[in-house]
Amino acid sequence: MLWGVAAGRCQFRGCNKPLWKNEATNLQANIAQKAHIWSFSDDGPRGNEGIAEEDINSIDNLMLVCHGCHKLIDDDLDGDTFSVQLLQGMKRQHEHRVELVTSVEQNMKSHLLLYGANIGDQGAVLHFENTAAAMIPDYYPASNLPLEISLKNSNFQDHDDFYWDLESKHLAKAFNEKVKPGITSGAISHLSIFGLAPQPLLMKLGSLLTDIPEIRVFQRHREPQTWKWQNNESELHFILEVPKKPGEKIAINLSLSASINNDRIYRVLGDDVSIWTLTVDSPHRDLIRTEAQLIMLRDKIRVVLDQIKRLAGDRKVLHVFPAMPVSAAIEFGRVHMPKADLSLRIYDQSKKRDGFIKAVDIGLEDGFDE
Repeated sequence: MLWGVAAGRCQFRGCNKPLWKNEATNLQANIAQKAHIWSFSDDGPRGNEGIAEEDINSIDNLMLVCHGCHKLIDDDLDGDTFSVQLLQGMKRQHEHRVELVTSVEQNMKSHLLLYGANIGDQGAVLHFENTAAAMIPDYYPASNLPLEISLKNSNFQDHDDFYWDLESKHLAKAFNEKVKPGITSGAISHLSIFGLAPQPLLMKLGSLLTDIPEIRVFQRHREPQTWKWQNNESELHFILEVPKKPGEKIAINLSLSASINNDRIYRVLGDDVSIWTLTVDSPHRDLIRTEAQLIMLRDKIRVVLDQIKRLAGDRKVLHVFPAMPVSAAIEFGRVHMPKADLSLRIYDQSKKRDGFIKAVDIGLEDGFDE
């Protein structure tokens, strides 16, 4: 009974160690111990005056623990540090969490997909613990092993010549090997997406997710520092600036997390370009705070892509200059329809190259140049 309600894990708060295997060898072994909350003996650390003698060994007075935590509890000889009330709270909290997770219905389980890539000279580190916490209580992790598709230990930075080709190819390969088979077989029915990478790569990730309907994309917030969606209900008011005259090339300026001056786009594409601009009253990094705001932005992007397509004439490529939150970049890639929309050439702002550089193509044949 005790093993079951504890799910075979140490109930000491912050430990949660699996007690069915040896930590060093990973071989199966029962390393669990039973710790008394009210002490077994009269002169034990917490005494036993508060419990009937016949209840000393009852499940309500026992905790499943590892050797280290058991010693910590029993070495507190006066019982001041680990009181009866504190240990009872640990046991109750652990068993409640086990009950919560194991009672989750299949349609509330979601696989975590984690993707990170170097942004400038900063590596992107994503952890299961803080990303999984952002899902609850709407969804629960289907596995404690996330689908990791990041290129680990890469020394390339986004100004390097090989960076974009290397990262883009690895992303597609990792997705096809680690994610797509589970979707095809039905083993993966819902994905929770956490991405922290340059925006062109996040758009590429989104483009790989276009055929998967059951997806939830998350945003990394700066204040508070969390992936959990916030509750403020403020609406976003979008401003769409339509080009006054057609140009040889067509571009979209996505000034959402920062403002992009069109001169920076002309410097890359030349003067003969028609620029569509999607922005808000005050672009800033924490623009997307709620899931509802992300949905509003996603819907607006879809409308804008439709408008551009209708007026594009014989132009086949949309040049994309993004300054947008990470979740919005993923959703941009998701709503782009490769068979119906213009192909994408996506640029990235490089401080070391002093301007926008060509980064990722979506829907373009290798060797295309415009």
